[in-house]
Amino acid sequence: MEVRTFDIEGLLLFDLRLFRDDRGFFFESFNEQRYAEFIGENLHFVQDNFSSSSKHVLRGLHFQEGPAAQGKLVQVLRGRVLDVAVDIRPSSPTFGQHQVVELSGDCFQQFWIPPGFAHGFISLEDDTLFAYKCTAYYSPEHERTIRWNDEELNIQWGTHQPILSAKDAVGENLITFRNSN
Repeated sequence: MEVRTFDIEGLLLFDLRLFRDDRGFFFESFNEQRYAEFIGENLHFVQDNFSSSSKHVLRGLHFQEGPAAQGKLVQVLRGRVLDVAVDIRPSSPTFGQHQVVELSGDCFQQFWIPPGFAHGFISLEDDTLFAYKCTAYYSPEHERTIRWNDEELNIQWGTHQPILSAKDAVGENLITFRNSN
């Protein structure tokens, strides 16, 4: 397994080791000891989630605050997405900056997004299957959404008319979030 870092501290991209032969393939999707070497000894996942999305479905930018803040280890099992992590840690020197990673079911990569980041993705293909492990349980009372098209963030999603849920269509701006903390 190879691990890539980014200019925004804490984000990691794992390139998984794939074993292929005439029967198909095998890869280890998670090993707590190995991931703890890179993420930290306190790594503990409590919930796994899966979503299926049509092309142009945008989910996010979601996060949970306080004691319910989640770290996420995300990957695409089928299809392709642009995956986005936005640094919303108030004291971070990279607050408001984002990282975009293209993930696909063909590349066998996982993107680690620690607590303190808003997360979202847009599906680039129909029938995209997205999976993620979370370090905290889903908590509706702690959940918030940053607007996907916030001008301050200027995220290049590749479309100006994504398919959104009602919740994602009315997310707050980054400046509103910053002023509330």
